[in-house]
Amino acid sequence: MTRVAIVTDSASDLDPKTAADLGVVIVPLVVSFGSESFKAGVDLSTAAFWNRMTAPDAPFPKTAASSPGDFQAVYERVFAEGAEAIVSIHVAGTLSGTIKSAEVARGLLAERDIRIVDSTSASMGEGLLAELGLDLASRGVSAAEIARILTERTADLNVFVALDTLEYLKRGGRISGTQAAIGTLLSVKPIITIKDGAVETADRVRTRSKARERVIELLTERPVERLGILSTPPSEPESFREEVIARMPGGVDPATVSIQVVGPSVGPHLGPGCLGGVVLYRRS
Repeated sequence: MTRVAIVTDSASDLDPKTAADLGVVIVPLVVSFGSESFKAGVDLSTAAFWNRMTAPDAPFPKTAASSPGDFQAVYERVFAEGAEAIVSIHVAGTLSGTIKSAEVARGLLAERDIRIVDSTSASMGEGLLAELGLDLASRGVSAAEIARILTERTADLNVFVALDTLEYLKRGGRISGTQAAIGTLLSVKPIITIKDGAVETADRVRTRSKARERVIELLTERPVERLGILSTPPSEPESFREEVIARMPGGVDPATVSIQVVGPSVGPHLGPGCLGGVVLYRRS
């Protein structure tokens, strides 16, 4: 473990095994189906979540923030394993109470060096920041400087995802019923963006193929430093990934471009059949 440990939450959609191999620690959010509650990525895998989510007559899943106690336990374990400081990067405070739990836990460990970063994003938006934080930590950058850089770089993040419907965002309370109704009446495929902690509609197109093309256009508007591809079943993101890489201005190393299936913490808000990506724009 590096001197500065990187912590994030399951809304980052980082694959748990990949994160563990990299050394990123994930605090799981809670997902509930009716009376059953699970810790995302711990006792409910991404595959198992989507099986439940798409089952006939399944109750609509609800998500909840990790508790301050969960964060405190993770922070204490990380320090016990040898870390001298923690940079904790989380889903936008405008979208979840997760960061508030992290702040409460930090207050309970006031003698420790814990820096909390609001990603102002979700899914691989915070995941890309966690990866960048890990790179900085591996180069010996201090926790204070890592937190400063990551907070500054949130301005360079953007998420673009084509949805099959706005219904799931409405059910999850992330958009109004009126916004969802307009999309349904027009029979459009909405493309959403998450920028500065807000979920907004980036565009509306008529067909799935046009939505796919428009998302590629949006993702490849500017040169990027980092890129991640996002999907929810039954989307097939492999060819989409190849096309985005091929069309990216200035290029991007294919070896660094992962495909992440959106997991239990974000999936309830997007629903099945989504395709998109996250970019960290390059700075000149």
